[in-house]
Amino acid sequence: MAEEKKSYKASTGVDEFYYAVIDETGAAVTIGTPERVKFLQTISIEMPQEAVRAYGDNKTAEIAVSSGNTTVTSAFHKLPDEDKAVLFGLEKTKGGLYSFGSNDTPPYVACVFAKTFGDGSKEWVGLTKGIFMRPNIEGKTKEDGVDFSSEEISAEFMDREVDGFVEEKSVIFGRDAKGVTAQRDELFTAVFGKSYPGTNGEPGGVEG
Repeated sequence: MAEEKKSYKASTGVDEFYYAVIDETGAAVTIGTPERVKFLQTISIEMPQEAVRAYGDNKTAEIAVSSGNTTVTSAFHKLPDEDKAVLFGLEKTKGGLYSFGSNDTPPYVACVFAKTFGDGSKEWVGLTKGIFMRPNIEGKTKEDGVDFSSEEISAEFMDREVDGFVEEKSVIFGRDAKGVTAQRDELFTAVFGKSYPGTNGEPGGVEG
């Protein structure tokens, strides 16, 4: 049997960050159509593991792996207020003011983003269930040149039941060649319970 062709290409960028609030009633996986936040700059997923050793007869008898919390840190050119209100559970006045408070209750959300490659392929990454934490508020005086700021947010994710997998999962991924969308579509259905909405946010099919 011929060996399946492996890919050794490294990613060159990130794109298409989507999120949706998880439906805690169990009526659906997520609520509404996945929402896109444009201009994702960087994203980092930390999934720490630690080897735990058991000893006997003055040597290692067994090794087990202990997994830590899944932490996500992402930076955007600008995170719109409407998305902040949803991700951080912010209260809004009728006049349009948003606020941070000690009783803010951010909802559980699921997220998807794409790692892009020079050959046009994409690796889609899904984060199944997590909570975003409010960011610091920062500002800087304008100097001679133009210096664009960015907004960084962080989240903690946990395992969740995902159709197609026996065990609960926190991060799932799949890769599509250029012009192919099979893995993208399967991942959106698994993470959101909804079809891929399209790059501009318009629905691209019937909700699952």
